[in-house]
Amino acid sequence: MDLTVSNNRRNKIHPWIFALLAGCASILMMFASLTSAYVVRHAAGNWLEFSMPTIFFISAAVMVASSIVLHFSYISFKNGNEKMYKLLLIIGSILGVLFLVTQYMGWMDLNAMGVFLDGNPSGSFVYAISGLHAAHVLGGIATLIMALVHAFGLKFKVTDKRKTRFQLTLIYWHFVDILWIYLLCFMIFQ
Repeated sequence: MDLTVSNNRRNKIHPWIFALLAGCASILMMFASLTSAYVVRHAAGNWLEFSMPTIFFISAAVMVASSIVLHFSYISFKNGNEKMYKLLLIIGSILGVLFLVTQYMGWMDLNAMGVFLDGNPSGSFVYAISGLHAAHVLGGIATLIMALVHAFGLKFKVTDKRKTRFQLTLIYWHFVDILWIYLLCFMIFQ
């Protein structure tokens, strides 16, 4: 085997990972345009000032915890620790679903505060931004479900293909995690 070809191949990004990163870049641009519109609309006046419900901060902590747990699941997978890999994958997935539950609770808290989706533009933006993010998290939960199906439906074996699949899941999950932290900070400090 020619080592030059092998070394060159190792330095290239996997096409699936590249495609995912390109998709994440387009999602990031969409949220950049939303936050830009938020800034412009805020400057126009008629803006209702309100505090973000505490549950949104809890949701951020849940999302970060999920990301960390899933990362350790991946490390356990790579190290061949099947039991820990599966346990952490379950916990990380449950935390992902819990994030969506806390988002819903946050929307209910907004509603109870008199901040409605069809009311003042400030509230509409919060619902739209957090709701669109939640939709992307749903996509991440779908990938976590597939990861669980692979974890429990296939014989445990560490292969390059399975590592790549898990890396794709992690990259996307870390992306929506970091995105939520950014969006929450933006909505608090803007």
